[in-house]
Formats: sequence, C-alpha cells, structure tokens
Amino acid sequence: MYALVDAAAFYASAEKVFDPSIRYKPVVVLTNNDGCICAVCPIARKLNIPNFAPYFKVKNFLAKNNVVVRSSNYELYADLSERMMTVISRFSDTHHVYSIDESFLKFTGFSSLITDWHAYGQQIRRTVWRETSLPVGVGFGTTPTLAKAANYAAKKLPGFKGVAVINDEISRKHILSQMDVRHVWGVGSRLAKKFKLMGIETAQQLADQSPKKMRRLFSVVVERTVSELNGVACLNWDEVKQGKKEVFSTRSFGERVTDINTLRAALSAHAAIVGRKLRRQGSITKRIVVFAASSPHDNEYYKKSIIFDFPTATADTLEITKAASLILEKIYKENVHFYRCGVGAIELECSANKQLDLFTEKQSKQALMDCVDSINSRYGTGALQSGSECLTQKWNMRRAFLSPHYTTRWSDIPIINCG
Repeated sequence: MYALVDAAAFYASAEKVFDPSIRYKPVVVLTNNDGCICAVCPIARKLNIPNFAPYFKVKNFLAKNNVVVRSSNYELYADLSERMMTVISRFSDTHHVYSIDESFLKFTGFSSLITDWHAYGQQIRRTVWRETSLPVGVGFGTTPTLAKAANYAAKKLPGFKGVAVINDEISRKHILSQMDVRHVWGVGSRLAKKFKLMGIETAQQLADQSPKKMRRLFSVVVERTVSELNGVACLNWDEVKQGKKEVFSTRSFGERVTDINTLRAALSAHAAIVGRKLRRQGSITKRIVVFAASSPHDNEYYKKSIIFDFPTATADTLEITKAASLILEKIYKENVHFYRCGVGAIELECSANKQLDLFTEKQSKQALMDCVDSINSRYGTGALQSGSECLTQKWNMRRAFLSPHYTTRWSDIPIINCG
C-alpha cells in the first residue's frame, strides 16, 4: 500500500501558522517580485480567485473583499516543510519527499498493523495539524498513481473529508470515474487534449485502455500510467523524481539594474544556486549559458546570451561564478535598464563518472564545496557566500508584503504576552 500526503494550499496555509489574526481570513500568496498569485487558501478560493492571475489585475478586487496578500516567504516555507515531513515520516517504514509540500509513503511492515486505512489517514492529518498547524490531505492506493488519485479525491471530491482510499475494485472505479483525465499523475494538459480527441475523458476511461496500445501511440510512461491505474505497480522511487537534465537559476529584478557591479552580484548569486543544485543531484556541467535582458515591453528590447565551455565538467561554485563574471563583460551594455538575468547548466554529466583532462590541472575544490554546503545547510542558505555576491543587494526581488521569518531569524521569533 502507498500513500500521498500533501498540504492544502501550502504557501497560504504556512502564512497562517504563526499569525492567528489571519487564520479565518482569505489569504493569497504572490510569486517572485509580487507578480502573480501562486497560492490561494480554501477561504479565498470561494471568491473564485484564479491561480497565476497577475496581481495588478486583481489588486482592487482583493482589497474590496479584504483578502490578505503576502509575498512568498521561501525561508518560512522551507522550514515548515521540513517539520511537516519529519512528522509524516513517522507513519511508515519508507518515506519519499516528492516536493516541498508532498511526500509518498510506502507501507510494507506497517501494513499488517493497520486495520482501517481511513482512520489511519485521519490520524496522520490530526498529528500533522497538532504539531505544525498545517492542513493536509491523505490518499491511499495500491500503486503510487492510485495514491495520487486518492489524494485528489480526498481534497476535491465531496464526501471524503480529507482522506480517500483506493484498495479494491469498487473504490478504484468510484474515484477514477469522477476524475478528469487531466488530473491523472503525469498526464498534464497537452496529453489530456490528445486523450480527449480519442474520447478518453476520465481517469477510468484511460484505465480501460490497452497498455500496449497506449505505449505504441504515446510512450512507455503512458503505458505504465495505465497499468498503475489498474493496480499494477510499475514505478519505484528513482523513477518518481529523476535528476534534471538542465539546471537554471533566473529571476527578474525588484528594480531595474543599470550598473555592471549590480549585474555581477546577481549573476554570481545565480551561479551559486546552479552549483548548489548540481551538487545536490550529483551532477556536473560541461557547459553553461549566461544571459541578461531588458523588458520586452521596453522601446528598445535588449537581450544577449553567451555559452561558456569548461575544460572539464564541474559543479564548483567558484568556477561557475568566475565563468559568469568573464561572460558579463561581453553581455553588459551601458544605458540598458536590465530587467532579468540568469545562469543555466545545459550539458550535465554524472559526477561519479567524471572525465578528467590530461592536460588541465585539477581545479575543482570538492572539500571546500562540501564545507560551504554544510555551513549553509546548518545556518541557512546564503550564510556563506562568494565575495562577488555581496557587492550589492539592489537586485534582490521585490517582496512588499513579506511576513516575518518566524523560525529562521532571531528578531522575528513570535512573542507571546501573558498579562
């Protein structure tokens, strides 16, 4: 048996944890630079506020309906996610974190001890709420895909009250027949359109297809999805989330950038993020692309990108930062109001199979990178930075509605007055 546990509107729910004054109010959270709405709490959803709507378009509507607006507080979300995952991991013998607000559980030795999956799901929900104040939904299924479908039912379909179980043919057909095919794990909108042209409207209709036929028409991934919907487990944790084939770090600026030192600081920060992501998934890069651009809405749009090849593949932040700094001299142009920039690793290799260059002196400082990652993991991302990252912070993204860093900054620790 598998389970998928995820938080309801995680970013918006996280904002309510340490601020009881907004717990029963509609809350939305904005994306980088307060651009679009990325999370809508269940109360706000009743106002039909759409996800990813540009904030400036709905600003007056939100104010008229007394909706609480928050900027993305990634430091708070990461800390609450870790706390939530620690609690969830206690309920099974195998725990796999799928994303910041989702995790899979696999029950092997636990299964014989659980007689009522619905009651067990409610126990998980109550425990997570008691220890983190985060609302979660729980879906159980005989495969990961069915667990994902059950989780959808737990949150979206009437009558389930936060927990759904697919453990027999009756429950499987009952839930899949009410589920639009686009909500099946791994399908997405583009594939759903192709399915619907074939008359496949629901998840159950997809499950009724021949796996071999779907492989011939689409891919082995679709074949596995059909098999999983019929209770045949085909996925393992390595296949659930594979390492990325490309790693990028890009962001628009909180305010326009015109001087080269500010742009250098921004690119250095992106280079550090790319290096950290590469090391985290055990990859190295042979080639990076660095770019900077003005806004496409400017009268004279400017964008330039340059590719840099390393003699030997690397995940060393210092090497990537040095390369980005060299490229900057060719990208920067005076009198351009830069709107965004970024660094991307576009040719990745496995670090375990690194091909060395006979004529190039080894430059990668693995021990130093391990030390940097260890310090930043313990004291927070950015605790240890390269000097070029600290040249200026003017490029940082705009977060006008940022809530306090309740759990990661001493000055923001909640204070309770008992009078």
